[in-house]
Amino acid sequence: MPRHVSRRSALRILGGAVTVAAAATAGFTAPVRAAGRTAGAGPRVESLLGRLTLDEKLSFLHGAEDPAGLGQAGFVPGVARLGIPPLRLADGPAGVRIDRRATALPAPVLLAAAFDPALARAYGEVIGREGRALGLDVLLSPMVNLIRTPYAGRNFETFSEDPLLSADLVAEEIRGIQGEGLIATVKHFALNNQEQDRMSVDVRVGDQALNEVWLPGFEAAVDAGAGSVMAAYNRVGGTFACENGELLTGILRERWNFDGWVMTDWYAAHSTLASITAGLDMEMPSGIYFADALRGAVLGAVPEALVDRSVRRILTVMERFGLLGAAPPQRPHRDPAAGARTALAVAKAGATLLRNERRMLPLTGPAARSIAVIGPTGSIPCVGGGGSARVVPDRAASPLETITSRAGSGARVVYALGEDLFGKPLPPASLAPGADFEGQSIPAGRLWTYDGTLTVDADDEWTFVVHYEGLRPEIRIDGGELFPLAPGYGDFLPGSMTSIAPDGLAVRRRTLHLTPGPHRLQITAWGGGEDHVFRLRRSTGATRAADVAEAVLAAGTSYSVVLFAYEDATEGADRTSLALPGHQRELIEAVTAVNPRTTVVLNTSSATAMPWLERTASVLQMYYPGQEGAAATTAVLFGDCDPGGRLTQTFPASEDHHPTAGDPLRYPGAGGREEYTEGIHLGYRWYDAQGVEPLFPFGHGLSYTTFRYENLLVRPLGGGCVEVRFAVVNTGERSGIEIAQVYVGPSAELGIDQAKKALAGYRRLELRPGERREVTVRVSARSLSSWDTAHRTWVLGTGQRTVQVGASARDLRLTGQAAVSV
Repeated sequence: MPRHVSRRSALRILGGAVTVAAAATAGFTAPVRAAGRTAGAGPRVESLLGRLTLDEKLSFLHGAEDPAGLGQAGFVPGVARLGIPPLRLADGPAGVRIDRRATALPAPVLLAAAFDPALARAYGEVIGREGRALGLDVLLSPMVNLIRTPYAGRNFETFSEDPLLSADLVAEEIRGIQGEGLIATVKHFALNNQEQDRMSVDVRVGDQALNEVWLPGFEAAVDAGAGSVMAAYNRVGGTFACENGELLTGILRERWNFDGWVMTDWYAAHSTLASITAGLDMEMPSGIYFADALRGAVLGAVPEALVDRSVRRILTVMERFGLLGAAPPQRPHRDPAAGARTALAVAKAGATLLRNERRMLPLTGPAARSIAVIGPTGSIPCVGGGGSARVVPDRAASPLETITSRAGSGARVVYALGEDLFGKPLPPASLAPGADFEGQSIPAGRLWTYDGTLTVDADDEWTFVVHYEGLRPEIRIDGGELFPLAPGYGDFLPGSMTSIAPDGLAVRRRTLHLTPGPHRLQITAWGGGEDHVFRLRRSTGATRAADVAEAVLAAGTSYSVVLFAYEDATEGADRTSLALPGHQRELIEAVTAVNPRTTVVLNTSSATAMPWLERTASVLQMYYPGQEGAAATTAVLFGDCDPGGRLTQTFPASEDHHPTAGDPLRYPGAGGREEYTEGIHLGYRWYDAQGVEPLFPFGHGLSYTTFRYENLLVRPLGGGCVEVRFAVVNTGERSGIEIAQVYVGPSAELGIDQAKKALAGYRRLELRPGERREVTVRVSARSLSSWDTAHRTWVLGTGQRTVQVGASARDLRLTGQAAVSV
């Protein structure tokens, strides 16, 4: 495999196999789309459409190879003779993903933890400005699928398990992106909430849950003016999303008046006639169904008017963004410093303190002067997740560097690896004939082989680690290949941190149990167009014991410990466990046994099992914090800022107690079918309905200060809306952040399934010591309504409704009643 293979290139390879079987944009005015209204095509679009040949029309409806590519995901050629420019499309959930450097922002799940729509707009503005500056026209983001199962591999790329919060954030991010002139694509429409079997699983969901839970984020994106929608891989109700007329036309266009275009996810198309009839406009990244096949269909069963309809939609969006004019908007220059400032602000705002016993944090006094930093992500920056979320950052310091700098010259900061990600050299004495696999060079165009013996001294678990560029070497132990082609997308959509060595070489691992004695080792490596290099290393029970012993020594001789734990999630694969990977549990238990003043910093994608929790002093959830993550983490650890984040997903107490546990039909599906039998009870709503105690509830997060809630007043506003007023007081001795959350209970007058409580509003507050803030939250009629499946419409839940206000879904401080009426 090539050293760096993009997600879209990977899917192109796989798709081929499947087929065979404040604006910095000078002079740019942000496009405006009134919510709920169809702009329609203007005279310029109709004039261009009338002058296009059939082949030129078809060229807009599928992707092609870019003759001047930037390493982006997709390309749609323009028509030069008519002055229609091409479109370059790039991934970008946490920054622009091309071959060039860009700001690596924190993962969207960390952004969401700030509960701050204004910050989401600033986040979008960075991506929008940089996308335009780097030569792009369309961003394949944001993702607004909800967090349904903690195993889903892309939970870090989206926002939340709550539809209201997700809708608020996606709308503002889109406004930020498109305000800078970059067309945003909301994805994946719809019900693509896992990676396992995502290409084929048939999702079945009730109409009430579909409308109340799964669609609001997409509706908000449409109302915010999203130029494009990406249809998902999976089936919905038996029909692939990319040819699902109820989704693409009935809901998207007829109900929501969407006036942009719909594209497929990469290689997600399955038909020509069914897809274009259902409302699909663009097949990506090539033209299996919408090139020659569509041309042939136009001569038969497909009216050319359907082709015109799709081209009109694409050109209309291009016109809205000024791309069809004689003088298109000038592209801005990148501002890396501004991007870095936003990345730092987001990482600080979303940092979520889960536990803080005996006020271990912030680090002060002796805890700030004698520190052991432990764990591989303590010395290697954990910037982002894998797959389409990977960004080439301008810079990324390690936590060890920023902690050492912040502690100052008078402090003692020591480091221990604890958990070895990249292996240690094979002992020379164990190889016969002798060989050195530390940087074995393979000349261009040459074949290199080794056939010898690896002698093992003791019965042990060996993890072989190969570092390589170009084609991965074939390595066999006792005749068995160590690194065959990984199933699914494993070879094409690797993770980020653990899949790339510090010097940029690709990495693969394989664990075997080896018995004492000789084992045949065979290696075949190929040189490519230029010289290549590979390394073969190992970790064993013995080396791991030595690494843990070093960490224990460092912890035992330091006053405080900051232990960085990791989990490397990626598109294309779900997690198989909520536990930390590798031997990190044993490392945490060994370290906390000698030093209970241990803070665990989690660089993880989603909810994590924590059997070691009670042994720790504090736990700080930082997810994938972007290029400024080390600086943000250090600022929180030392109290230079308050941990401003709150959980946007419930953390289960165990693998057996969460909404998708114990029922394969609910997740990951059985016989190709998956049923969302939880209905409207997603996330914290399920925990409430089932009476299950989570490890950490939705909305949870600690501050370095304390807050009091008081003076709740709830009054109806008419039209089905309610106003909630209350006060929050900082009762501590330092400034801090509080996320005040408003939940509403069910209506007794509706004979419809309802949640025991649902988030209806929130407010992010920063308060000085002793400061009291009056807060007003307006609860919309939509938040007080349910979907009536019989009449296929929203109905207001009238009558007395319980309103609760507090710091999380399980920490509710004030309770009142609202009389809801039309």
